Amino acid sequence: MSRTGDSRIPGASGAAAGGEWIAAPGSGRPTAAQNSRVPRLVVAGTGSGAGKTTVTVGLMAAFRKKGVVVQGFKVGPDYIDPSYHTAVTGRQSRNLDTWMLTHDVMRECFLRAAESADLAVIEGVMGFYDGKNPLNDQGSTAEVGKLLDAPVVLVLNAQSMARSAAAIVLGFQKMDPACRIVGVIANKVGSKGHFEIVKAAIEQECGIPCLGYLERDDAITLPERHLGLIPAVERGELNGLFDRLADKVSSTIDLEQLARLAADVSELEPPSVSLFPAEKQEPRVRIAVARDSAFNFYYPENLELLESFGAELVYFSPLTDEHLPNRIDGLYIGGGFPEEFAAKLSGKTCLFEEIRQAHADNMPIYAECGGLMFLCRKLTDRAGHSFPMVGLLPASVQMQARLAELGYREAAAAQDHLLLQAGEHAKGHEFHYSLLTPEVDPYPWAWRLSGRKGETPEGYAAGNLLASYTHLHFASNLNVVQSFIKRCEAYRKNY
Repeated sequence: MSRTGDSRIPGASGAAAGGEWIAAPGSGRPTAAQNSRVPRLVVAGTGSGAGKTTVTVGLMAAFRKKGVVVQGFKVGPDYIDPSYHTAVTGRQSRNLDTWMLTHDVMRECFLRAAESADLAVIEGVMGFYDGKNPLNDQGSTAEVGKLLDAPVVLVLNAQSMARSAAAIVLGFQKMDPACRIVGVIANKVGSKGHFEIVKAAIEQECGIPCLGYLERDDAITLPERHLGLIPAVERGELNGLFDRLADKVSSTIDLEQLARLAADVSELEPPSVSLFPAEKQEPRVRIAVARDSAFNFYYPENLELLESFGAELVYFSPLTDEHLPNRIDGLYIGGGFPEEFAAKLSGKTCLFEEIRQAHADNMPIYAECGGLMFLCRKLTDRAGHSFPMVGLLPASVQMQARLAELGYREAAAAQDHLLLQAGEHAKGHEFHYSLLTPEVDPYPWAWRLSGRKGETPEGYAAGNLLASYTHLHFASNLNVVQSFIKRCEAYRKNY
């Protein structure tokens, strides 16, 4: 269908061409089907370090200050950047991934999340064309942009650059003309005069507008992605930074023109077959989910799929709670930063004992990455200090100074286990700085992982316990959801 030329943001009052955008109180938000033409923008970078996260968060903060309901998205499997988005917008940010998910599923995830939003802002990953394969666009920001017919704003690090900036932008335009690069934001410019030089070159040679700039300023630079970042976001320590970013963006970037560009989109067709059931099933089991500053890496769709297929989720905090929730039939411990809180966690002797007893009773327990570390016998931090953990896995983990594993993983079940039958596949991602040392031989590996290094064994599976470094996206294989719930149902009948 043809794109709309409307310069207003649906669900808001006031023209985008002038004045303030103020969300209309009580205006019924459109459903996913009604909002298939939701205004949307991809914020892409020429490469990692170009400043796309800073620009993305600044735009979200600036639009939100104008009363716009902003839904954030992140291309790829990252958990850190979505934590910024969530903090700034007040809405759970979502991952859009075209390697772990089919194109239809990715589009459904987008439409579900954007259904009550005025504006969707999609932060890219790495450089615009970087993805799973250097020979095609699979998993890249470019692929997501095309599949969602989303206008692309290119963030360019213009430091120490003038006319050459146009050459870079022109190369991105010519690489794939099907990608709708509609404007450029110059980052790290030295001054407004420097920006004017860059702007003149880009607009003459590339035929698209320079929408604004951010000057080099350490005061508005987001902190490095150290492992304590998410707790800092949760505590509100970065709110002042977000406010400063919003003010900077509002003063040097043309938000009104961005709004017009965002509205120039076609209607997205919903997938013919939905990932989620038409009606949410009545809860049949209760699954406890660890969620606090130490454990917070979950794809939202993983939790929503469990709920849609019959699980009631009950959240608890291993950091602050002394006991597991009452009357539970399963336990899900996601990734996070247990190493940052190892001393505090190691003192949770009552909670440890309840988890051990639940395991002895054959309660289904699934743990990912940080959750795996939590269930090992011992965790050693970077300083060499060791802390006892729950001890369900006959293994210990030690933090490393360098990244141990990073990348997409095709996971084939090495045996029948909690989530899949032997040989069945799901997709996920690994990202961790710790190394696991098995303390028994043979070790009951859960998966055969396929990645850049070929096929490797990974994870631990015994009875109703499954722990793995791999963060699975449940939407890559719904058997994961259904198997987990069935195991919980069987446990419920016996107890």
